[in-house]
Amino acid sequence: MRAGELAVWRGRLEEFAAEVFAPLAWCDQRVKGGLYLRGLLLDGRRKSMQPMAERMGIDHQRLQQFMTSSTWPVGDVRARLARRAVRAVRPEVWAVDDTGFPKDGKASPGVARQYSGTLGACISISACSGGLGGRVDHDCASARHGVTGQVRSDPAAS
Repeated sequence: MRAGELAVWRGRLEEFAAEVFAPLAWCDQRVKGGLYLRGLLLDGRRKSMQPMAERMGIDHQRLQQFMTSSTWPVGDVRARLARRAVRAVRPEVWAVDDTGFPKDGKASPGVARQYSGTLGACISISACSGGLGGRVDHDCASARHGVTGQVRSDPAAS
C-alpha cells in the first residue's frame, strides 16, 4: 500500500490500533504500535524495523524499542486480534499453516536455511512467519485461542 492509499484508510487504521493496543499501559506504547502497523502496511519488500522506519520518515529506534524492550501484554493483544479475526472471517474451521516466507538479507532474526514446500527450494525463510501473516506461537496460541484439534461450537468464546 502506498502512503497516499494508507492516508485514505488512516481513520479505520487508527480505530483498529486503538482497539488492539488498548491493553498497553502507556500512551507512547499505543502510538508506537500504530506506527508499527502502518509500517507493515506500506509498500516495500523488507518489513524489518529500519526499512519500515525509513519509509515512514521516523527514527527506527521508536519501532525497535516498542518491539524489543517495551513490556506489554502480548497475550491480551493476540486475544484481541483473534476475536477481531473471528468477527471478520466467521471461520467454521481453523487451519494453521506453518508455511514460511522468503526473507531478504542475511542477518534477519528468526531466519534459517530450510526447505520450503511452497517455494520448492531450500532457501532462507523465516521460522516465525506462518500462513497467518505473523508469528504463530504454537504453545500458547493453541491453548489461548481454541486451536485444540477439537470441534468448538463458538470459536469467539475462547
